Amino acid sequence: MTKCLCQGAWRPAVTGGLVSSRSYRGEAPEDTRGDLIEIPLPPWEEKPGEPTDIKRRRLLYESRKRGMLENCILLSLFAKRYLNTMSESQLLQYDRLINEPSNDWDIYYWATEAQPTPEVYQGEVMDMLKEFTKNRDQEQRLDAPNLEYLDKESQ
Repeated sequence: MTKCLCQGAWRPAVTGGLVSSRSYRGEAPEDTRGDLIEIPLPPWEEKPGEPTDIKRRRLLYESRKRGMLENCILLSLFAKRYLNTMSESQLLQYDRLINEPSNDWDIYYWATEAQPTPEVYQGEVMDMLKEFTKNRDQEQRLDAPNLEYLDKESQ
């Protein structure tokens, strides 16, 4: 059995060759979320009496302007596809879903089913978002849609 000289990230190997000492075994400590900083936000409030066309435009804007790019792309494309056909009840569910949680990662994890969705946000719109997120048609989703489609719909 020969021993090789250990240099930097290399360790001696029993076989005589050099083997990297870096590896990933899939073991990670449980995340205590001790480093998570929660910034208090004003509570979400329903906007009774808001005209439906204004609500749709506001939700479209809020879908595009997120705290993280992944949700900006996901929610803006979802809004482009479904917002104009949502009922008042669905619009209310969507409004609550994208505006009440204070952490955008939560929305992303629920939509991708990486974490269970809290009961308060589970419903028809969340089911639609989860199905949309699966991207069964394998669309290329690299950026938020251009706003040109808004002008075409209003004509």
